[in-house]
Amino acid sequence: MMTFLAGIVLLVVGYFTYGKFVERVFESNHRRPTPAHTMRDDVDYLPMGTKRNALIQLLNIAGVGPIFGPILGALYGPVAFIWIVVGCIFAGAVHDYLTGMISIRNHGAHLPQLAGKFLGRVMKHVVNFFALLLLLLVATVFVTAPATLLANMLPVSLTVVTLAIFAYYLLATLLPIDKIIGRIYPWFGALLLFSAAGIGIMMIMRGAPIPELNFSNMHPDNAPIFPLLFLTISCGALSGFHATQTPIISRTTGNENNGRKIFYGMMITEGVIAMIWAAAAMSLFHGDNSLSQVLAQGGPAAVVQSVSVNLLGAVGGTLAVLGVIVLPITSGDTAFRSARMIIADYLHIGQKPMAKRIMVAAPLFVISYGLTHMDFTLLWRYFSWANQTTAVIALWVATMYLILAKKPYWLTLLPALFMTMATFTYIAWAPIGFGLPLTMAYILAALGTAVALALFIKRVRRLSGGIFAVDEPAKPVSPGAELTGVPA
Repeated sequence: MMTFLAGIVLLVVGYFTYGKFVERVFESNHRRPTPAHTMRDDVDYLPMGTKRNALIQLLNIAGVGPIFGPILGALYGPVAFIWIVVGCIFAGAVHDYLTGMISIRNHGAHLPQLAGKFLGRVMKHVVNFFALLLLLLVATVFVTAPATLLANMLPVSLTVVTLAIFAYYLLATLLPIDKIIGRIYPWFGALLLFSAAGIGIMMIMRGAPIPELNFSNMHPDNAPIFPLLFLTISCGALSGFHATQTPIISRTTGNENNGRKIFYGMMITEGVIAMIWAAAAMSLFHGDNSLSQVLAQGGPAAVVQSVSVNLLGAVGGTLAVLGVIVLPITSGDTAFRSARMIIADYLHIGQKPMAKRIMVAAPLFVISYGLTHMDFTLLWRYFSWANQTTAVIALWVATMYLILAKKPYWLTLLPALFMTMATFTYIAWAPIGFGLPLTMAYILAALGTAVALALFIKRVRRLSGGIFAVDEPAKPVSPGAELTGVPA
């Protein structure tokens, strides 16, 4: 299992080296007041401690993606480890950190607002559509996935469990962030850490036969590594969903210097979780009980159940499954919350009165409940494409920010170009897209990427011709307000 262990070590080293480099490039300023202080409303804007922010960020971004995605990605073999490690350090964590920090510098703005500022008004409307589509798909997937797991464990129907999860989501969406999310996430976090750490430690103690690194495609259906692997494993390497979640915590971060721990660090933690589940999926299923057969019979949830019980026994396995259930639930609630905030910002609807929060949130729950009756596999495919398309947009926003701020923009330009090519290829080739032959899809994707780059360069020249403030001026703090973590 040297490849597996080396991958974990590289992720940790990446946080302390490349993560520090990215932080220096951005130049965080611990003396600059953050929106948590300057725009405090005690609903969405309020300062919280670094540990609580980091834990909420981790649970927000780590839905079933870093578990179900790597399990599905494990079908390709050890090449999946490469994308998790390289993607997490050089793309996903950079994406999360810059999205969060640029949001902090722009009054806690969500991705549609940032896209409008840096990429133009048309992109603001496009990103609003993609962000809301993504969040609704995420919220729906993160209802059906934990509901299925819970229904298998409890003597209640799937419908009852689904409605109970929706009821919790409604409360978490409407109430101030520190009332439910800020209080119960530490308990959820304990289950999450037990689940991931327990599986990882038991694999090491048992000497699980985790395959070593090779670059061959081991997928039973010979599905192409590019672009499928890079959309299948998203939340464990790079995920646009994170760009919808970081503004939640950018509005509660009291000190810019905490950004690396909260945004970059929690993405690295998610990468470790992804490595563990990819390794478990590769190591425990062979012969007649192959991974592809288990997935065909019960999907990723069946793999989670089998791995947990096999490695941790009945009691430990149940706790591990509960830890997995926590992940989608703690992302589904903030998916609805993010959707409410994005719509409210777009339509300029104040969110301090409860009635206005209900007015914005109610239609989202109605639509999501209707989507729960769709096929999960189909939803996941659309989610994967919408997710990575959103990540591409966030990377282009960050690239524009770095160019205009006269900072090393290659940090985000390279992953932006790579993932633009991947998402164009997928939608051109996949049956849910245009269904073209793969070679034709590559050609069209290359042309699409070139057009996207040309339009981006045109926008750069336009904004570079005048005075453009990449950071909005910090608003004054109310007299007497406590500036948590900000030196005088």
